[in-house]
Amino acid sequence: MKEFVQEYLGRIGINIDEKQAEQFEKYGNMLREWNTVMNLTGITDKREIVIKHFADSAAPLVFCDFKNKKAIDIGTGAGFPGLPIKIAEPETDMTLMDSLAKRINFLEAVCKEGNIEAKYIHGRAEELGQDKSFREQYDIAVSRAVAPLNVLMEYAMPLVKEGGMFMALKGPKAYDEIEGARHACYELGGSIFDIKFVELPDTELRHSIIMIEKTRRTPECYPRRIKKIERSPL
Repeated sequence: MKEFVQEYLGRIGINIDEKQAEQFEKYGNMLREWNTVMNLTGITDKREIVIKHFADSAAPLVFCDFKNKKAIDIGTGAGFPGLPIKIAEPETDMTLMDSLAKRINFLEAVCKEGNIEAKYIHGRAEELGQDKSFREQYDIAVSRAVAPLNVLMEYAMPLVKEGGMFMALKGPKAYDEIEGARHACYELGGSIFDIKFVELPDTELRHSIIMIEKTRRTPECYPRRIKKIERSPL
């Protein structure tokens, strides 16, 4: 895995050294090991982990400079996309946030084993967004969650500081999602300013990264409670 991840990331424009390749290898091995006792991923083949998890997650680095930026991964799950971004750009101040403690425990174990310095939060985005310790504190928020874009934005935008950015990793139908999220974007203080498409070599996969700039402060009423978000999305 070590040689393959270094070669494959280089093909999409992300260069890593041997130490970083070793960190990815340890991550992949632990992902497969822990996956036998807890549900982390449906992808267990080493090659597919590199392509569909590591490369896909690290792709935002091709379009945005994370160096010395304070970033948060919302709903990180098994660490995607935040941990591959952190490994590939070690000078990112990365926080991994998830609502399940057992996933946070997994990420802490990976970082300890790989000597990776990251921060962890066991919590829910709709609660952190109303907490002054986290609200509008981050330069960049990222998420590869499966929620619709208008819902993701309500979780993410309150955490991003004015002038910062939310990067949503989505499937190939980005324009369809954007059309259904324009009102939410405006209401939350954002502006959709770019869409980048990622084609993963040797596959037919084509993913998108929707880049949303935080142009003004998010109204204090957002994020709402989770039941209200689900019942009445923006």
